[in-house]
Amino acid sequence: MDTKICQSCAMPMEDVSLMGTNLDGSKNEDYCTYCFQKGEFTSEVTMEEMIEICVPHMVQGGMEESEARKYISNILPTLKAWKDK
Repeated sequence: MDTKICQSCAMPMEDVSLMGTNLDGSKNEDYCTYCFQKGEFTSEVTMEEMIEICVPHMVQGGMEESEARKYISNILPTLKAWKDK
């Protein structure tokens, strides 16, 4: 099975505990717990702000900053949360 990624921040959701929650408390398979809780996005940020939020986490995970910035800048526009923005 392929690992799902959050459709807002692109974080891999390797475990159900990382999935966000819908209004009824059920797990949301599209968004992570950091981006989506109780049926709502946890914060209103621009795509540029999301890039700045994501890059340090990716660097902490072992990726070079320039590589992380390029990856996240390319993938975010393809995700559900950003596709029409």
